[in-house]
Amino acid sequence: MTTPQILLFGLLGTMIVLMLWGRWRYDLVAFAGLMVAVLIGLVPKEQAFYGFGNPTTVIVALVLIATAGLTRSGAVSRLTRVMATRSRGTSAHIGLFGAVGGLLSGFMNNIAALAMLMPVDIQTARKTGRAPGLTLMPLAFATILGGMLTLIGTPPNLIVSGFRSEVLGQPYRMFDFLPVGGAVAVAGIAFIALIGWRLIPRRDRSEEAGDTGGPQRRYFALLVVTEASLKSARRVSDAREEAARASVRIVGVSRRGQEMTGKLDEQLLEDGDVLILRADPAALDEFRSTSDLSFPDGRNEPRARKDSEGQHLVECLVPAASELAGRSVRSFGMMNRHDGVLIGLRRRGVALRRNLPLQVLEPGDMLLMLMPESRTEETIQATGLLRLDGGSLPVQRERHMKSAVALFVLAVIATAFEVTTMPIALGCVIVAYTLVGVLSVHDLYKHVDWPVIVLLGSMIPLGLALDQTGGSALIAQGLARLTQGYPAWAALVVLMGATMMLSDVLNNNATTIIAAPVSIRLAEALQVQPDAFLMGVAVAASCAFLTPIGHQNNTLILGPGNYRFGDYWRMGLPLEFIVMMVSVPILLIVWPL
Repeated sequence: MTTPQILLFGLLGTMIVLMLWGRWRYDLVAFAGLMVAVLIGLVPKEQAFYGFGNPTTVIVALVLIATAGLTRSGAVSRLTRVMATRSRGTSAHIGLFGAVGGLLSGFMNNIAALAMLMPVDIQTARKTGRAPGLTLMPLAFATILGGMLTLIGTPPNLIVSGFRSEVLGQPYRMFDFLPVGGAVAVAGIAFIALIGWRLIPRRDRSEEAGDTGGPQRRYFALLVVTEASLKSARRVSDAREEAARASVRIVGVSRRGQEMTGKLDEQLLEDGDVLILRADPAALDEFRSTSDLSFPDGRNEPRARKDSEGQHLVECLVPAASELAGRSVRSFGMMNRHDGVLIGLRRRGVALRRNLPLQVLEPGDMLLMLMPESRTEETIQATGLLRLDGGSLPVQRERHMKSAVALFVLAVIATAFEVTTMPIALGCVIVAYTLVGVLSVHDLYKHVDWPVIVLLGSMIPLGLALDQTGGSALIAQGLARLTQGYPAWAALVVLMGATMMLSDVLNNNATTIIAAPVSIRLAEALQVQPDAFLMGVAVAASCAFLTPIGHQNNTLILGPGNYRFGDYWRMGLPLEFIVMMVSVPILLIVWPL
């Protein structure tokens, strides 16, 4: 081994140990390791920040923003309403989402499949009182497994197909991967759903309750019935059922300024009726979006508020120095001066219900305000209100839902048929989301998980250095010597095991590029057909379940799932053993040596 190789292996080993230890954040360890590598000459200074412009890093950032757009448009709420139910246990939920995610991954990039289902899974966790971390990792692993079903499901399949074309003159066909990939996916998803999720560490009670960080205090609030909402709920009883699914309780109905009495459930709703509800802000907006209701406009007799621009639900505290202390919202002219509407009011821990705009506000009152996104900061400063930490919720813009979903699906199709690359397709989607108003410019930066971006941007140059210093070739040579004299199936097992370990440290594409030539040389040395070895490399390179840096899907869930670097191996290690036990016999049957 040369001195650069020794230094690089030592540096990577130290970084992995520190990340597993968890004393310092993984992004700090990765960036510090990159700086050390540059200072001692392992990474040229010209390549130090190459990873931050790498397509993998860009894809992760763009996917996070694009999924935020799908959430803001209300598409996620609609899908959640179909797929989420309180009666479904965690295993059944993981089995359903894993099967859907795995199937989608077979026909689109598995990153895109995870991007579609991840926000739905997070909202489902919140609705069912479950920690998102219990289901996000199983979902990510399931989409990785599903990517092995077809040629286009994951990049390693395309890479080994290219190597086969060079060696044998013919690439793999679309469904050549299905026999082995299908068996591995079924066995893997079954393990994840029944046993694997139970191995994931649990943090604290707030996470176990499915707390996503948003406001959870309940208020009495009003929503206005529209013609669109009457298509799904003609009676109050219908509206109650829909409200219950969103964790909202209907406590009354008002018509032309008078609250209705008697048995409400049999009453027919009319356009302009006002539902009196009790809910937390997130559930209130979800119910409004999925039922095509409208926020009130703040008048004495509420009417539907026009959605002319993005809006925020903001929780504020009234301090003694506020301009609103000792005055009502109406006398202050909140609607006329700032286009703000009082949605809910809590005083000394109790939610008030009646005549909210006329209530004289006291210091310590908690307000739920609806404000235009562009004027939120201006209104907060002008009124002297104190915004609560985490108490700002972007209102879903369901009128953009069809266009948001269509743009995202179009990007997936364009990528699948190689019309353009995924970064370009997602970039165009995000630009379109901004132009039509699904996302604001501020949202573009707010939804990027920057620690994850730093992790990827720092690790990619180190992976390149491993190849440039000859470290990758050294691994390949050692593997070739180790398998000399063994039967072909034993060599296949060793090759797949080494590929899995390498893929957990390097990007799966880089691992495939390194391992595929080795597999062909091993097959030639053993005088056997190379297909089983090439397929084994494709399977093993995709199955990077031990770290958050082995596969982009693992990286995507790192922040939303509140995982640590050392959490992945607990479920990932037994899953990799299952992959080996299932794939090797089937490889030998489907692709005889």
